[in-house]
This record gives sequence, C-alpha cells and structure tokens, in this order.
Amino acid sequence: MTTHEDDKDVGTTGHSWDGIEELNNPLPRWWLWTLYATIVWAVGYTILFPAWPLVSGATSGVLGWSTRGAVAEEIAAVDAAQSGLRADLEATDLNVLQSDAPLHHFAVQAGASLFANNCAQCHGAGAAGATGYPNLLDDDWLWGGQIEQIATTIRHGIRNTEDPDAHFSQMPAFGDILSRPEIDTLVVHIQSMSDGADPLAGEGGQLFADNCAACHGEDAKGDREMGAPNLTDAIWLYGSDTAALTSTISKARFGVMPAWGPRLDEAEVRALAAYVHQLGGGEATSEE
Repeated sequence: MTTHEDDKDVGTTGHSWDGIEELNNPLPRWWLWTLYATIVWAVGYTILFPAWPLVSGATSGVLGWSTRGAVAEEIAAVDAAQSGLRADLEATDLNVLQSDAPLHHFAVQAGASLFANNCAQCHGAGAAGATGYPNLLDDDWLWGGQIEQIATTIRHGIRNTEDPDAHFSQMPAFGDILSRPEIDTLVVHIQSMSDGADPLAGEGGQLFADNCAACHGEDAKGDREMGAPNLTDAIWLYGSDTAALTSTISKARFGVMPAWGPRLDEAEVRALAAYVHQLGGGEATSEE
C-alpha cells in the first residue's frame, strides 16, 4: 500500500483507507509457476493415491497403494525371512534350545517383542511384576520354572475358562472356616516362617498343620503340582503385611492368567518361554 507519486502507473485494487491505496502489483512469475505446479501435483496425487473420504472409506487411487498394504508387505517379507528359524524353533526340544546359540538368540529376541506386546501390561515392562502379578525375575515359581513348564503355563494359562488344560487350584476362604482370633494367630505364625520359625511349632503351627499343610506341605515350602506357594522364602504375591495376609487367608485369592495358545502360534509361545526363562529365575533341566 502506498501514496507515492512514483507508483501512479500501477493499478490499484480499489481499496483505500485514510488516503492510503492498495496497489495491484503482479505476483512474481516464479511464485505463480510454483503455485500452478503444486496444484497439478495435488490433482495428480488424488488420482494416483487414496485421498477423498467417502461414506465408508476413501478413494483407493489408480495405484491401489495404502500404508496398511505397505506395512503388510514388510511384515510378510520379515515372516518369509524368518520362516526357517521359526520352523526350527517349533521342531527343537526346548530343553536343549540353549545349546543352539543362533536359534536361542532368535527366540529370545522374538520373545522380548512378544513380551512387550502381550505380557508387560500385567508383569511390567521389566518383568518385575506387581501386587497380584508374579515377578518373573526371581526363582519363585508357582507352577515350575523349567522352560517346558513355563511354555505350558503360557500356552494354557492359569484358572481361566478358555482352556480345559489351564493350571487350576483353589484356596479355601478360611474366613468361613476359622474364627477371627484363629486367623490372627495363623497370620502371625505365617509371618514368622519367613524368619525361619518351625512351621509346625506352637498354637499357630497346629492351625497350620490342620488347615494349610495339605497344600503347602508340612515344611511350608509349597507344592508346584497344585500351585501352592512356598511360605518360607519371603516372596509374597499379594503382600506380607498383616492386612494383606489376613485378607488372603480370610477371602482367598483366585488370580487368572489367560491362555496364550489360542492367541499366539507355537513358535511364538516357545520364543516367549525362552525369553522368560533367561530373565534370571529360569530353572535348568537335567538335559541342560
């Protein structure tokens, strides 16, 4: 916008304010050609690629390309490249998997990705667990810590309704069986066992023998066949304070793990078992 005499040979847009007029200077040629080129490019793009939204989708474009299709092609390429390793993993005895270093490395790396996508929500990104969700880094296993046992637990789950082969156990709610003073005595006794107290000593020991030893054993070290935890190792799934133990004994616990067999294929189950087994608490077999 200007009022200079030198600009009187340039037309105006007709806009004026307080004597100030807006000149109608032409746009630079390079700018115009750039604008036209972008218009042509945009039209061409909408013809070749998905662009315009429709009621239930979008125009597919002449090339039929999509980001979903590109990702699917990449996944298919990776699956094809790994098909031999996956077949080997399915055919290999898990008990001797560690003796094949390349295959074990592949299984652990694949298992790490599977764990992040399927297991970390409950067991934590670092597999350290949380209240009610087992720590997979220690050597405390309810149903066994050998690699085949871990694979079985992953494949079938625990106390779910999806798989008839799921691990299953049920602790009674002793609030319906024992009086509150008896439960209080049992809680104190169980807490003392982590410090080395005799599981069968004293009044609490008698209560333990009458009500708990059938599953947890007279030495209170548990029974993996029925998923009964070791009560002497100071590892507690739901907490060891008085309130937590009182609730556990009175109301019982019934943790559920889904069966991953229907969700993952056999190679993925085995890879996940290999990953969990090598985290730190996995137990060796006689063949390792």
